[in-house]
Amino acid sequence: MDVIAVVVTYNRLELLKRNLACLRRQTVPPASIVVVDNGCTDGSGAWLDGQPDLTVIHQSNVGGSGGFHTGMDHAFRQGADWIWCMDDDVFPRPDCLERLSAYAGDAEVGILAPRRLMEGRVYTNDFLRYNLDGPFASMYAGRLSKMRVDAPLEIAGTAFEGLFVRREVVARIGLPNKDLFIFCDDTDYCLRTVQAGYKILYVPSALMDKERFFSDDNWSVRQQKKKWKRFYQIRNSTYLNHHYGHNWGVRYLRGLNGALGYVLIAFFTAPFSAAYRWRDIPLFWKAYRDGVKERLGRMAVR
Repeated sequence: MDVIAVVVTYNRLELLKRNLACLRRQTVPPASIVVVDNGCTDGSGAWLDGQPDLTVIHQSNVGGSGGFHTGMDHAFRQGADWIWCMDDDVFPRPDCLERLSAYAGDAEVGILAPRRLMEGRVYTNDFLRYNLDGPFASMYAGRLSKMRVDAPLEIAGTAFEGLFVRREVVARIGLPNKDLFIFCDDTDYCLRTVQAGYKILYVPSALMDKERFFSDDNWSVRQQKKKWKRFYQIRNSTYLNHHYGHNWGVRYLRGLNGALGYVLIAFFTAPFSAAYRWRDIPLFWKAYRDGVKERLGRMAVR
């Protein structure tokens, strides 16, 4: 079984080095490692070019979705049986790939997902099923974060943080939607996988550590750093609900509810905090409208 690992990186050289060290120490090593340099400006590109055991692809910053689109396309064209996708801020433990591979023999399983840990505690946004009917509840039903899982479990969604995908899935549903840029690209890919009839299996014995960010920041500073992502979050989640929703309420109201939440936060905190400004409010509204109209691509939100 030929496994190609795909790592997408952007300006986090020290984390990238740690990630690659973990990949190189796997008890069952991947056949090759592909690193997609998403327009790094911190010296990562030059460092990567000096690593003879890596396949490096340099491109402009097209976001996580564009990075995985490029990396998975390369791995597929190289004949990979399975493609192991991850960002540069996750660190698979030595037997992670071995434990995932133990469940690769079931032809009904299209994606395998490891258990992620943050500072030793289970970290997960994985979930059991999609809610495409009820507009006033989350799309993500049956969150694993509220469950104790001690054995492999069939789920409906996971993240591009160790996602292990079968070649046949890529052949059938294609590559990640690169126009999402960041946020919800993994949800979209998992949903397409499930709709194509494949299972997604969560493997809690396959462990992967995840870096924690912003832990020392107060609320205002943390929101300032993450604000640009919120516009993509609103637009892309609205797009998913509009594109896949089973009724008018899901297609229009669920995304609107999410957008209004951030509008209210901006409205009430702008006078007291640097996190949001009143000028952000029309940008949140535009993000919602773009999602409904399914206008994707990179946004001018910084």
